[in-house]
Amino acid sequence: MSSSTHRTTPSARTSARTSARAPARPSGSTSDVLVVGGGIIGLVTAWRAARRGLATAVVDPEPGGGAAQVAAGMLAAVTELHYGEQTLLGLNLASARRYPEFTAELSDLTGQDLGYRRCGTLAVALDADDRAHLRDLHALQQRSGLESQWLSGRECRRLEPMLAPGVRGGLRVDGDHQIDPRRLTAALVTACERSGVVFHREWAERLVTARERATGIVTRDGTALAAGQVVLAAGSLSGRLAGVPDAVRPPVRPVKGQVLRLTVPRAYAPFLNRTVRAVVRGSQVYLVPRENGELVVGATSEELGWDTTVTAGGVYELLRDAHELVPGITELPLTETRAGLRPGSPDNAPLLGPTELPGLLLATGHYRNGVLLTPVTGDSLAHALVTGELPEEARPFTPRRFTAAALLEQPV
Repeated sequence: MSSSTHRTTPSARTSARTSARAPARPSGSTSDVLVVGGGIIGLVTAWRAARRGLATAVVDPEPGGGAAQVAAGMLAAVTELHYGEQTLLGLNLASARRYPEFTAELSDLTGQDLGYRRCGTLAVALDADDRAHLRDLHALQQRSGLESQWLSGRECRRLEPMLAPGVRGGLRVDGDHQIDPRRLTAALVTACERSGVVFHREWAERLVTARERATGIVTRDGTALAAGQVVLAAGSLSGRLAGVPDAVRPPVRPVKGQVLRLTVPRAYAPFLNRTVRAVVRGSQVYLVPRENGELVVGATSEELGWDTTVTAGGVYELLRDAHELVPGITELPLTETRAGLRPGSPDNAPLLGPTELPGLLLATGHYRNGVLLTPVTGDSLAHALVTGELPEEARPFTPRRFTAAALLEQPV
């Protein structure tokens, strides 16, 4: 099972599953850790586990695919702050602090440029309601001890001359950075290979248990892969692996996002110096400029199940809202349209670490923070795989918070 991807439809997967199945056959492959899912979260988990000396394997038909191929790569712990998510804020900040050292280590190992930029973010308001919303967000940020600076509309346009004249004000957050998720994922594949991680390029068909413990998986071609511990890190598909007991099945769902990529010709450079985001007609829109001239525009958020169709309406709405924010965007060549599936959880926070089924751990449900939480997820899962427990900063995100007993204990 892979993390969410736009290339394989659920109907195609269902059709494949209904074909004749061969009985499981031993492969002679036994790992300390078997990671199901080769997206960005599965890869970082495998790499960090291998660095701890664990014999590690990844099961995925296309390692490096998944939601990260569609993500914009904003590392926006401050501007992504939402009411009621202060606990998640702590984890987001912890991961953001690790990014400089994390990217340096990964670049040194692989020799690859990850597109990590400390360019900052500017969140702007286009009307009075947006301005009031940003003022409330600024107050929440200040109460949370975060650094952000309120700017007038004129000050915003001084920073970013391409902004629309109607911008009414904004928040400057120099601590929110960006990375290119595609480059990051490619580097993680290389890092895994150089650290001895074994890749099984096949779909995971079902979890194998014995004596009330997870002991491995069977792939779609019938191969049995044994492991001391199994990590389910398959993004929005994590809840669909056969053989996972209902009591520990992760409650994740797919949330569709459509993203556009444009190219900024040299004659227009620099088009934007930093990430710019706003709320337009109640919808979030962001523009993320890369150093290579690419401009990422996103993202819709649609509860449409497993649909990954790029729609004319989605493209139109993104371009319309981006045009209101930065009118010159309509002059740029449109080079790619794409849709992907974020793994959402009931509380919009990830599920990390051991489950009630011994031998089974989760690393899924990251929703809109998968790229941001990559470093802390890898470290937390590696710690749990070695010690049996999550580090303190990750303990609020145990999958056990969704067990029946835990839910009964929560206040109404």
